[in-house]
Amino acid sequence: MRISISWSSATKLLILLSLLAGVLSFVKFNHCVNTNWSTPDVDIHACYSDIPSLFTDRNLDTHQWSYSNGDKSVEYPVITGAIMWATTWLSPSSGNEIRNYYYINAFLIVLLLIFTVLLIGRMRPKFAYLVAIAPALIASLFINWDMWGIITMILAIFYFDKRRYSVSAVLMAISIATKFFPVLLLLPVFLIFWKERKVRAAIQYTLITFLVWSAINAPVFLTTPQGWWRFYGLNLDRDADWGSIWYALSLLGINMSHINYFSILSLAVIAVLLALYLFDFEITPSLSQVSFILMATVLCFGKVYSPQYVLWLVPLAILGMREKRDVPAFWIWQGGEVIYHLAIWQHLALVSGAHFGLPDGAYAIATLIRIATTLYFVSVLVRRNLANPSKARRRAHERLADFLFGTAESYP
Repeated sequence: MRISISWSSATKLLILLSLLAGVLSFVKFNHCVNTNWSTPDVDIHACYSDIPSLFTDRNLDTHQWSYSNGDKSVEYPVITGAIMWATTWLSPSSGNEIRNYYYINAFLIVLLLIFTVLLIGRMRPKFAYLVAIAPALIASLFINWDMWGIITMILAIFYFDKRRYSVSAVLMAISIATKFFPVLLLLPVFLIFWKERKVRAAIQYTLITFLVWSAINAPVFLTTPQGWWRFYGLNLDRDADWGSIWYALSLLGINMSHINYFSILSLAVIAVLLALYLFDFEITPSLSQVSFILMATVLCFGKVYSPQYVLWLVPLAILGMREKRDVPAFWIWQGGEVIYHLAIWQHLALVSGAHFGLPDGAYAIATLIRIATTLYFVSVLVRRNLANPSKARRRAHERLADFLFGTAESYP
């Protein structure tokens, strides 16, 4: 599973840009380090991080295993929980332990960012620099441990597009066991296999992913089942939350019951539209080409759309870009993300007791702006792909009729 990286001037530039991104993000978050992450200061200065917060709240400061505390177990899949626990042992016990723990994790996150940018540079050399200079990514880098799941997700996409399916399946399982969000990519993986009539490969890929994920989860599930289930239970039971279109609508007085049903229905509609989109090509698109379109659309209609989710979307967006004409749409999307990043923290500042901040209505509008710019960028990529003459496309109504009503011979 070797990835060769040549030390060209372009590679050195990507490393420097990644280091600069890490430094800028560190400076942004450093105010809270100096004030010991006090409330509402963390919201006013937009420097909140789960890393120091959960260090004490989940008893990690006493080196307790992440899933052995019942209702106080960490609310993450097992690899993230293991990383949270393991880094407590790397943190020096003398001095300010919370600060040391944050520094250790921030250092590892910057290393992961560098490797991610280099990998994107290997896959999309024309646009890789955008990952490192994306302002919303810089603003959110140290909120959580997301970069651990992102790097394995990008590797899984890399090897899938190289048709090394077994390696990709293993990496996909690791990514799902780290943050679970990449489980959504199994849908385009299946559709791509189906379009290429590789039923056996689809079954094998799914089986490897499931078995590896199960092997990773089994020790935690068998020894601390309550702590293991906490992540899944919280996500199943949660209502519309920060950043979601449903929460924004409720703040504007449009209350909708049964949000879980709406979210499931939205996911089903997105799945059907993605299938129709994939079948719109004579030549099967790559996984990297469609991942952002799926992930971004699902987030726009999901129950929660946290500010750090942009960390997942930026690398996928770069992988989905093909032409320089896509770059302006990328920056419009980033503008929407920055607006939301400022809005969420100023709104939370007001909620947490600050004397000033952003009221409900303004926050809801910022949320809708973020979702609108995301969907705009998605639409630009979709239109660009469908307009590409190299796909030798047939008429759309014929493809749709084949998919809905045709015989097995008509399927791609």
